[in-house]
Amino acid sequence: MARNILGVVGSPRKNGNTHILVERIVAGAQATGAVGDIIFLGDLVIQECNGCHACWEGKECSKNDAMNTLYPRIIASNGIIFGTPVYWYGPTALMKAFVDRLVYFNCPENRALIRGKSAIIAVPFEDEDLATAALVEAFFEKSLQYLEMKLIGKILVPGVTRRGEIVEKAACLEEAYNLGSRWQL
Repeated sequence: MARNILGVVGSPRKNGNTHILVERIVAGAQATGAVGDIIFLGDLVIQECNGCHACWEGKECSKNDAMNTLYPRIIASNGIIFGTPVYWYGPTALMKAFVDRLVYFNCPENRALIRGKSAIIAVPFEDEDLATAALVEAFFEKSLQYLEMKLIGKILVPGVTRRGEIVEKAACLEEAYNLGSRWQL
């Protein structure tokens, strides 16, 4: 059975730095036999969680949006790449809405569907100081820990601003590819 990797791009820019970085991780995993799929959150309508707690009781999410089509894809995956640039020291609103809606996995029946899945975070950002991404790292570390997922890797790429500028950072792209190729699920 092939490993199934789901890349989630939380940047609104296709062919931007986040997209390219996630794509390289997926390519590395595919080179070792994984099946990879990329989701662009900017193409979807994902509403905010309103805390109704329907999912906490094992019911369907009360929101009728794209997230309901993503739950089966998340469940079918063996691992997820969370890719987001840093916006105001946090993830993008697109990624934050996606992660907020992972509350679906809060109830015991649904928790078993995500528990133990592997995760990688991919975070490109404009500033040169790695500390700029510290809150994004902490956000994912705590969120994934809460979901009982395994954070098996992360790649932070400072100093990228222009769309696609990351292609000039060959060492970072190689690191991303190698991260994907070493991904054992």
